[in-house]
Amino acid sequence: MIRVLRIINRFNLGGPTYNVTFLTRFMSDEFDTQLWGGEIGEDEGDALFIPEKYGVETHIIPDMERELDVKKDRKALKQIRKAIQDFKPDVVHTHASKAGALGRYAAIKEKVPVIVHTFHGQVFHNYFGKAKTEFYKRVERYLAKKSDAIIAISPLQKKELVEEYGIAKPEKVRVVPLGFDLELFHRDKELNRKSFRDRYQIDNDQLVIGLIGRMVHIKNHLGFLLAVDLMAGKTEKKITICFIGDGEMREKVEVLANLLSDDHANLSFIFTSWIKNVSTALPGIDIVCLSSFNEGTPVSIIEAQAAGVPVLTTDVGGVRDVVIDKETGFLVGDFEAEEYAKSLLDLVENKEIRDKMSQNGWNHVKDKFHYERLCADMEDLYKSLLAKKRR
Repeated sequence: MIRVLRIINRFNLGGPTYNVTFLTRFMSDEFDTQLWGGEIGEDEGDALFIPEKYGVETHIIPDMERELDVKKDRKALKQIRKAIQDFKPDVVHTHASKAGALGRYAAIKEKVPVIVHTFHGQVFHNYFGKAKTEFYKRVERYLAKKSDAIIAISPLQKKELVEEYGIAKPEKVRVVPLGFDLELFHRDKELNRKSFRDRYQIDNDQLVIGLIGRMVHIKNHLGFLLAVDLMAGKTEKKITICFIGDGEMREKVEVLANLLSDDHANLSFIFTSWIKNVSTALPGIDIVCLSSFNEGTPVSIIEAQAAGVPVLTTDVGGVRDVVIDKETGFLVGDFEAEEYAKSLLDLVENKEIRDKMSQNGWNHVKDKFHYERLCADMEDLYKSLLAKKRR
């Protein structure tokens, strides 16, 4: 039996929580996995329902929070070391930045045979100032040297980690794409579409454009609304913008949305906050957008394609590894409101294009981003790393 101690920053809505849940639940009987994670932030959707849904037991590290806090981080480190001492894992696998720092340092101190870390995104671009970014780079380079493997979730992310930021040598970085339970998004679509639209009183002749995710600067909700403003004046279609999520920028987003609804008679807005089962919402949406300045592998875009919803997204981070441009969605360069608005208008005005992308989406993601593939890839990696250590 191979023991794996898996540690995630926190159980918030998003790809990392699904990733660690599936890796804990669906790996073969050769593996015994414990799943640990920190406390959820106040502005984030609590996603403990995800591991609960799949019958996965979670262990909470009370003092491991999102923000840097020396006193709490020391306590969290002590808690992680105790977990390692009790479980005696063969592998410690950390996911995302805070868990990666504390978890790997604890594993180094406790002399765990194999240490693995997954970058679900990275904090080296558009997150912090220059001094703080350089500090995080130095920390990550040190931890990468002590790790047996670094996992990037897309080829582009590996290129950034190796060539742009110099975090690790190329032979140490493995590409393992995310995996999901995508059947949820592909079935009962007509029923879910009617239910979602009835709930939010959306007429059949309204075109719904959705943006899913935390309302924070990096996701660029305000820029998206500027593009919507440019687009809305060039179409006669009735359009509803649906924001699924919440966060620190919500008040500013709502203020601008109210101004736009006053300016455009054909434009309305819905703020749903977090929706736990977004698979029930996506069929009610006609276009899913992403306007981020940076991304890892955007889960909302994978899920949209699984639900047969065409997408429009900025060409950042690992997006190009997820979307086939002009086949399952439109890719635009770094965000520029006029260019983004033009592509959005093309999707709004052309049902034929939307129908084509809808049909292509499921076929594109169904195998490439399934949890069975994810688990098989990770099992092979763990076994090869342990065999190398034992030689």
